[in-house]
Amino acid sequence: MNSEKHYAVAIDGPSGAGKSSVAKAAAKRLGAVYVDTGAIYRTIGLAAKRAGILPEDAQRLAGLLTRLSIELTYDAQGAQRMLLNGEDVSDDIRTPEISRSASAVSAVPAVRAFLLEMQREAARTRCVLMDGRDIGTVVLPQAEVKIFLTASPEARAKRRFKELREKGDGSSYETVLAELQQRDAQDMNRAIAPLRQAEDAVLVDTSELDFDGSVDAVCAVIREKLEQ
Repeated sequence: MNSEKHYAVAIDGPSGAGKSSVAKAAAKRLGAVYVDTGAIYRTIGLAAKRAGILPEDAQRLAGLLTRLSIELTYDAQGAQRMLLNGEDVSDDIRTPEISRSASAVSAVPAVRAFLLEMQREAARTRCVLMDGRDIGTVVLPQAEVKIFLTASPEARAKRRFKELREKGDGSSYETVLAELQQRDAQDMNRAIAPLRQAEDAVLVDTSELDFDGSVDAVCAVIREKLEQ
């Protein structure tokens, strides 16, 4: 693979597919930059919470956006940091409450339009791996490599269930599976930028793969596409 070549990799897929962790590891292996688009939406969700605005209140959210300054930066170790009006909120956005808020605000057209250019700008000057639900279809339709990373609902639920158990969460496997299937339905059927596999995306199913195997599979697709 030509290390001098500038490229963008779009990784889409359903909730619980491991997009963020796999994309981050693959980017490190390839010497590229990982862009966590979910963190950007979480920052909007945090701003809405602090302003006392319900995530589904599209009109007030649109007004809030005009008063926000959101920056995506990287620290000395290369980790992504999110700045909200100059304040580093990278840790504040990692709570379950803000995660739910991010999911809600991401369905608001004004929010998606506001953040679209920021996401595209991140890919203009760097080699990036960017993950989300509409990266290959909407955000970076001209990406050199597109991957749809998925796994069966049962496999994704088992992984999520294990993670929650390790954090002391007592949710049952059945509850985790039902919530994941509900999120899938919401993402695939939303009016704005629904989750779907881009026509030119390579399907990578990790149902039978462990983490390292998933990273290997993603890196193999990227290398093959960039060498064509």
